[in-house]
Amino acid sequence: MKNQTAQKIALTGLMAALSYVVFTFLQIKIQLPGGDATSIHLGNAVCVLGALLLGGFYGGLGGALGMTIGDLLDPQYIIYAPKTFLLKLCIGLITGLIAHRLFHVSQETDKKRVLLITLLASAAGLLFNVIFDPMVGYFYKLAILGRPAAELVLAWNVASSSINAVTSTIAATLIYLALRPALKKTGLFFTL
Repeated sequence: MKNQTAQKIALTGLMAALSYVVFTFLQIKIQLPGGDATSIHLGNAVCVLGALLLGGFYGGLGGALGMTIGDLLDPQYIIYAPKTFLLKLCIGLITGLIAHRLFHVSQETDKKRVLLITLLASAAGLLFNVIFDPMVGYFYKLAILGRPAAELVLAWNVASSSINAVTSTIAATLIYLALRPALKKTGLFFTL
């Protein structure tokens, strides 16, 4: 049991590093009026992938840590670091809840069912983000920067969150389905 916990902690660190790299270096940043920015990225895909592989808490924590560090190191995003940590952790928790607690995807043997569960869990976690990232961002900006700044970027944040959700759902599902048999063969697949 201790060995599995150590492996999960190590893989959480790996997911944090991967989400940081994907979020920071593979993003398309969109500059907005007023000095704000939003971006198209696959950092959320790493968060979802981590939740599918490691469970909701460890996967969400890895994604949350990586993207929060990315925010802290970017002057345009630094004020959003607390919001990022909370929302990305929630993406992982929701994905893990659906994949592992409701449908037990790691114990499933039917490939079609694994695909459906993976899509459903990924989409649910990222749908949460599509709704709550712009909404929390709006109130966050309202409290920190004032109403005009908050209203100015709301539509852009909804659009970028939606694009990120669709691309991240597809990417996380495809990567999980490719990794699953390889991890099983090597004995590194966690049955949650």
